[in-house]
Amino acid sequence: MSSIQSDIDISKTYEDYLSELKSYLYRLTCDKEIANDIAQDTFIKVIEKQNQFEGHSSMKTWIFSIATNLAIDWLRKRKRWSETAQDDSKALAQSDPTYRNTFLNIRQNSPNGEYDFKEHISFCFTCISKTLVIEQQVTLILKDIYDFKVSEISIILSSPTGTVKHWLFLARQTMTEIFERRCALVNKEGVCYQCSELNGLFNPNQKKLKNVFAKADKEKLYELRAELVKAINPLCSNGSELESSIMQVLRKAINDK
Repeated sequence: MSSIQSDIDISKTYEDYLSELKSYLYRLTCDKEIANDIAQDTFIKVIEKQNQFEGHSSMKTWIFSIATNLAIDWLRKRKRWSETAQDDSKALAQSDPTYRNTFLNIRQNSPNGEYDFKEHISFCFTCISKTLVIEQQVTLILKDIYDFKVSEISIILSSPTGTVKHWLFLARQTMTEIFERRCALVNKEGVCYQCSELNGLFNPNQKKLKNVFAKADKEKLYELRAELVKAINPLCSNGSELESSIMQVLRKAINDK
């Protein structure tokens, strides 16, 4: 295969996965600009290292491996989020009516300003995953949201499959426990305000949100959430601009900008 033909094939393959890759990087970084920057840097490295790809994994796994290493380098310079990050966001948003007006303006005028509580559960999933250590966060998102196999994650993270399985177990356990404590939508004892309060702000004529999940144990509820999150691309969903605005306020509140 000629070098030119190889460049074309690599570029096409990268483009095929670009939307999913950016979605994945956004879930790791919670920053659209950073996700785009890492995606571009990934493409440059894919072209530079194309001769190093020997087919020991799928092309997709190889590309995600490059992107993941770049994302981890960036994440190691950041601090882990606390479980109360969304509470801090609420306090900041309530401190200045400018934030509320911004949210309402997006809701009323943006084609991606719909408030869908299912998308907000996806938002919360991303926020809670940020409380995990980096390897657990990456493993969880790759496995439960993007359907990578443990063997593929092992290649991406250059770690034994047993270690990857342990990270996945710990990550799911932590996510399940935090949702159990905080999600008011499915747990009357939860302290999370956002789904109900934001629904009241953006959909004032709609009745109060009810539990959308059938009665199930907390592990099953985690699985249901993950299935819901899997169906949503946070960068182009009906509520993506609104959620991005809320995320920016949250990141400002916890000094992660």
